[in-house]
Amino acid sequence: VQLVESGGGLVQAGGSLRLSCAASIPGKGFRINNMGWYRQAPGKQREVVAIISGGGNTNYAESVKGRFTISIDSARTTVYLQMNNLKPEDSAVYYCNGPSGTYAWGQGTRVTVSS
Repeated sequence: VQLVESGGGLVQAGGSLRLSCAASIPGKGFRINNMGWYRQAPGKQREVVAIISGGGNTNYAESVKGRFTISIDSARTTVYLQMNNLKPEDSAVYYCNGPSGTYAWGQGTRVTVSS
């Protein structure tokens, strides 16, 4: 499975960004089942931010609850992460992947939140 993240950038604290993750198998069809967003800040371990199941159930890290929303498009090929009220501590490289890093990691998309 190929994972391509996009949508990161530089934003002021309190701002919003929407990340996208396109999942595919080159030359074949692929429908997302369980998928999550992860992030890794400099000098820190990668952490789970949000998970969405095939049935649409969602779970969030405590630090982002009420601010971030994970969703999947109707074709189940793209996962989104809507991030509102961003804080400097949200700055990190964001990745998507299956639970526990099922697939090869993509390049990620960098989010920088200035204070």
